[in-house]
Amino acid sequence: MTWMQTIAGFLLAAVAFGAAAAETDTYDRKTVIAEAEAFFGEGAAGLGELMEKLFAQYGRPSGYIKGEEAGGAIGVGVRYGNGTLTLKNGAQRGVHWTGPSIGFDFGAAASKVFVLVYRLHDSDRIFQRFPGVEGSLYFIAGVGANYLEGDGIGLAPVRAGVGWRQGASVGYMHFTREKRWNPL
Repeated sequence: MTWMQTIAGFLLAAVAFGAAAAETDTYDRKTVIAEAEAFFGEGAAGLGELMEKLFAQYGRPSGYIKGEEAGGAIGVGVRYGNGTLTLKNGAQRGVHWTGPSIGFDFGAAASKVFVLVYRLHDSDRIFQRFPGVEGSLYFIAGVGANYLEGDGIGLAPVRAGVGWRQGASVGYMHFTREKRWNPL
């Protein structure tokens, strides 16, 4: 065996090991979709298709948050939520979030939220602000998702809610350990 074959063998082994490690640190599509359907209820229209699109675009998440939130807007909006973060490595903790927004947004909604969490392996790193853009249209009921990113960590909140809210806005989700009333 030549030294080139030896190096090639080591590189292939490293790539295979990295791929196996990535799969053990992330959730597979079937598990996440089952968790989301159990959380929202299997009757959530369009949920499976939306989850498939998120997997195709962002890949396998390292965790998820199951929670609920409420919010409203008249140009300037607020949202308040809480839930449980579950990482593939077994870590679990309660989280709270707030978020201001500004834009062409009007109405109020209450939602169940299932957040796909990407590239987070230390649960303490969730406690920061994640900026993003959101468009929503709830008229009685609806399901939708957007994507936020901060400090290399990605979040894809999937919301199924009731109420009447429509528009587009920019804002952020600020995760904290304790419940807060100040949305900033």
